[in-house]
Amino acid sequence: MGAWVGLTPRRYQSGEVDNDGHISRRGDNQLRGLLYEAAAVILNRSTDTSTLRTWALELKDRLGFKRAAVALARKLAVIMHAMLRTGELFDPHGGMPAA
Repeated sequence: MGAWVGLTPRRYQSGEVDNDGHISRRGDNQLRGLLYEAAAVILNRSTDTSTLRTWALELKDRLGFKRAAVALARKLAVIMHAMLRTGELFDPHGGMPAA
């Protein structure tokens, strides 16, 4: 799903050279923009604690805001696709034990 939206890195491979580049930007520009905007809101404005936001904030500290937002946008696309396939509802605390 991430590759279809264009949120995966481009690869250049030739001989012994193997480089990851910028995102591929394939797919729908508007969908990619909306996913990025949703990721930015989760990183900046949201006060709710979820495993997704915690993961993204740790990534933000390591890689910077823009890269973390793109990674979170890709993860949101994958989650939404899985929800569409299975019919499940979103669980913001997915993977966390119940308190």
